[in-house]
Amino acid sequence: MRRRRSPLPYRPCVGIALFNADGLVFVGRRKPDKAPDPSGNTYEWQMPQGGIDPGEAIIPAALRELFEETNIRSVEVLAEAEGWFTYDLPKSISRPFKGRFRGQTQKWIALRFTGDEGEINVLSPGNGAHKPEFIDWRWDHIEALPDLIIPFKRDVYLKVVEAFAQFSCALNR
Repeated sequence: MRRRRSPLPYRPCVGIALFNADGLVFVGRRKPDKAPDPSGNTYEWQMPQGGIDPGEAIIPAALRELFEETNIRSVEVLAEAEGWFTYDLPKSISRPFKGRFRGQTQKWIALRFTGDEGEINVLSPGNGAHKPEFIDWRWDHIEALPDLIIPFKRDVYLKVVEAFAQFSCALNR
């Protein structure tokens, strides 16, 4: 029996792979209730991501979302992934988009963090102007990310790893 495709559109979104000078990637730990999984597991770690406002260009959207979730402004743009990476939300958690979207289509951007880690503040992001998305953060190896993310996003993270693996090397200082 064929599954019927949802007539709902995908929500346009940016995803940010933020690399430090050691070639590690920023991941934030979401509150367990913000990372639900129908199996009962909690996949709490993810890279920053967020919606693109109408008329907003990709890079400005990525920089805005990064600041709103991490307080980070000190970055340089490394690359933009080719194409858009898309995932469907499981029916059990489609409520976050109030039933308006079937999932997200994401444009991924690789950035290099150029600041001091004291700039990072996930508990009071956007200089305190935004509600926290994360309760903790760390730097991790890009290859580890697909195992950290909620399963319905895993294929997207595998594509991100493939697209940006070249940035996972330490910079020569």
